[in-house]
Amino acid sequence: MNSNKPLQMTMLDERHLSDDELKERLKELEREIKQINLSTIEASEEDLYDEWCDPKNLRVLKFEEIAAAAYRIKCGVEKTPCPLSHMSGNHALAMCFHGRKLGIPVVVVMPHHAPIMKVNNCKSLGAVIIVKGQDLGESKRVALKFDHPHILAGQGSMGLEILDQVPDVDAIIIPTGGGGLLAGTAVAVKSVNPRVLIIAAESERSPSFFQAMKAGRPVVTECLPTLADGLSVPLVGSNAFATSSSLVDKVVTVSEEFIALAILRLLEMEKAVVEGAGATGFAAVLQGLVPELIGKKVVIPLCGGNIDTTVLGRVLERGLVADDRLLKVWVTVSDRPGSLHQLCKLFHGSGASVKDIYHERAWLKSDMFSVQIQVILEVRDREHAKELSDLIRANYDQVKFFDH
Repeated sequence: MNSNKPLQMTMLDERHLSDDELKERLKELEREIKQINLSTIEASEEDLYDEWCDPKNLRVLKFEEIAAAAYRIKCGVEKTPCPLSHMSGNHALAMCFHGRKLGIPVVVVMPHHAPIMKVNNCKSLGAVIIVKGQDLGESKRVALKFDHPHILAGQGSMGLEILDQVPDVDAIIIPTGGGGLLAGTAVAVKSVNPRVLIIAAESERSPSFFQAMKAGRPVVTECLPTLADGLSVPLVGSNAFATSSSLVDKVVTVSEEFIALAILRLLEMEKAVVEGAGATGFAAVLQGLVPELIGKKVVIPLCGGNIDTTVLGRVLERGLVADDRLLKVWVTVSDRPGSLHQLCKLFHGSGASVKDIYHERAWLKSDMFSVQIQVILEVRDREHAKELSDLIRANYDQVKFFDH
């Protein structure tokens, strides 16, 4: 055994260090921080290895570790060497925020598809940003493991807060990517109240935890582009899976359509801007994937508001389509003066608003004296959409609606 290797301590151990010992550790860490050259950071396989995150030596999280993490969060965070994060959302922003507050340099590794707003927010907090990797899985190889038991424990403190604020909760639906938040929360909640249902919700376009549960172990899963980019992790953490697999009561995968609808509902009803990953738990309810929770008291963490304004506009339109409040219809009418006026008069009389309109003549295969009108209409709700659809069909023979 290498006697020069520093002793690794758990959070429980650190709570019992004396003030003098903590001050000495702090001085050592500050000396290490000053020696770090952020511009020349390179990671080898040996650098990436962390025995706490070794899949061959799994660490199952215990409730005591979560309690210790909650204690440290409430009583102050100790300075640590330059931390690296491979996340592009809340975790990265939290690291950057507290790093600046504590005077700790932070490096964030983000994939190429990371939203611009997330990159800029981290930069504004003084972090060094390394853009590398096509997805969070590749970025993870350049940064320290997100599967560390201490990080899972810190995330689990959310479960303690839920129990404190909603002691009679029946179920918690948790957005799931790498599985850290799910694992920590599941341990915290089930240790106090085993009757609470823990449900994992993830995008159907990146179902890494669903596939892991199916295989009985973490497996590499293809991740397609998704609104829930913060959950797009191709491989669930080994420690997270070992901890949560026996505690999770159900796993659901949510469609893109309902993630967009969830973002729209939250903005309209709660005046809350929530990103796709944060809205996935609510999307599972809207999609009807958890009917057993009807009439129950359910907590749904809205964990994430990091969405680009340019993307938000497109997402809201997708949500309106999913909610049947935007209709797209092709109507063939006579190409003579007054025909378009009659069509728009029909829309006006029904209370619909014309969002966009386009004439098509060249590719129309009917007679030469007809024109196809493509119209996008905004309506009040699903019932109004049906009324308008029936009205258009009753007045025109050649009608085609876009079916989403």
